[in-house]
This record gives sequence, C-alpha cells and structure tokens, in this order.
Amino acid sequence: MLKVDLGQLDREGSVAVETRVSAGDALWADSQIPWAGDIYFRLQATHAGTGEIVARGTATGTLNQECRRCLQPVETHFVGNLTIVFVAEEAHKGEGEGDSGGYAFKGTDAVLDMSDAVREEVVLAMNSYAVCRADCRGFCSTCGADLNAGDCGCREEGTDPRWAALQNLKDD
Repeated sequence: MLKVDLGQLDREGSVAVETRVSAGDALWADSQIPWAGDIYFRLQATHAGTGEIVARGTATGTLNQECRRCLQPVETHFVGNLTIVFVAEEAHKGEGEGDSGGYAFKGTDAVLDMSDAVREEVVLAMNSYAVCRADCRGFCSTCGADLNAGDCGCREEGTDPRWAALQNLKDD
C-alpha cells in the first residue's frame, strides 16, 4: 500500500509511490473522514542526505460532508499536499528530549510503511468547514429556520451597545 522499499531507495535515491486506497480501508478506521470513494496518493520518497527520508506528494479524493451553515449534504473535492519527514529511530533517540519533527522508523527495516504518517497528515489537511455555496445563509439564530428557503419573519433586534465602538470604526 503506502510502503517504500528501502533497498530500492538506497540504490536509486528516489522512489515513486502511487496507489489507490479505498474509503473502507482499515487505514481510515476511527478517523471519521467521510470519503465518498477511493483516495489517490502520488508520493515521491527521497533521501535527504542527513539520514532522513522525505516523502512529498499529493492525496486526492472526494468527501461527503455537510454544510457548516445549513447542514445540507455537500460533496467536496480534497487535494492535500503532503510533506512528511521520516527519521531513523537511532537518530531520533540521539537527540535527547528534543523532537526532531519527523516520524521515526527503524533504520534496519527493509520496508518503510508510511501509512500511519500519511493518515495523520491527511487528517490535518482536511477542511472541516465545508459550505454548500459561498452565499449560504444558514439558519436563523432565533427560530432555527433555513434562511436559504427565505426570510423567517423574525424581528431583528438592535445591536448590543457594547459593540457600538466597533460599529463606529466600521462606519468610518
């Protein structure tokens, strides 16, 4: 799946990893990511020259999310640019209490499994604020009516006087 043959990487200096992961794959278990279909990965793993391995590339897929304003279902396209640094455990431990900022791997392994690191980076790259359209009006804060369907008839209350100073700045 998302694995790099370290022997091949040593010989060639750079290895391409292109794969498709299904939405139901164990990689996504408990992630609560609402994938609508397969996720495509295109990564290039290279030696950084300092004993680190750097994987750069993209993850693309489609998500079934709900609008954060009106809760209607919305299908969004996900494109995540990934840069992941892997550090050999031996080097990771040698830095004392400081964190190297990379994901640790055993330098003696024949294969580097990037799955957990990729999962973390994808979760962090997710846009959790999906909207169905830019001008979505959402719900009325008073009665809860969907304002996209029309005005609800609630009377707008005056602004809180504590905000008056900010309103004056906006009006200038």
